[in-house]
Amino acid sequence: MKPNLTAVTGAALALTCLSTAHAGPAAYVHTPAVEYGETELELHGGTRREPGEARESAAVISVGYGVTPYWFTEIEKKSGEGAEVEALEWENILQLTEPGQYAVDLGMLVEVEASLESDGGWELKLGPLLQTEFGKTQVNFNPLLERKFDTDGEEKTELVYEWQVLYRLQQSLEFGLQGLGEVGEWNDWEDSSDQNHKAGPVIAGKLPLGNHDAIKYDAALLFGLNSATADNTVRFSLEYEF
Repeated sequence: MKPNLTAVTGAALALTCLSTAHAGPAAYVHTPAVEYGETELELHGGTRREPGEARESAAVISVGYGVTPYWFTEIEKKSGEGAEVEALEWENILQLTEPGQYAVDLGMLVEVEASLESDGGWELKLGPLLQTEFGKTQVNFNPLLERKFDTDGEEKTELVYEWQVLYRLQQSLEFGLQGLGEVGEWNDWEDSSDQNHKAGPVIAGKLPLGNHDAIKYDAALLFGLNSATADNTVRFSLEYEF
């Protein structure tokens, strides 16, 4: 399907107008499938409470398009406190295998994020997107490397991960568990007490609207699994596909 240029233009304007905090609590689990010719408008939001600190909220607005059967690309806007734009991100998903071709579907995530703050630097995130199914159960696991390039010359590569297990009750309702975490530098992990691990229940689904349009959603309540992690994180994603 060709993209609706009016909707894409409107989404681009929204990227410059909508505002929220930075994307930390709004992080989500990526999947490897690409829908060729599909345009997606997405909102990812969340709120969390770090140990000993006030609750923090965040959101990310993005617009993306399936350029080829194997390449999906999107632009994201991340904003900070006081509606100030903090960073822009270019995200790409490469589908490396056909769904169901092998026991595990394989994709690749490549993200480039540029901070708009004077001392923010930029970062590159990449790694495999793995997905498999057992009957009505879908399992995702994404080990990702995140390379940070700071303006003060400090550079490091950290290992982060995303995972989820979903049971497909029906197309409009799936439920299961989801988790996100960070372990520190890829070759020099932090002490277990300093790592970041959170997990908890998730619900998701897809609501067809006709004419190939649909709304996808997921929402999760993630609990910190150690003292260095936010006590709880409430996050959600809404996606309009056309």
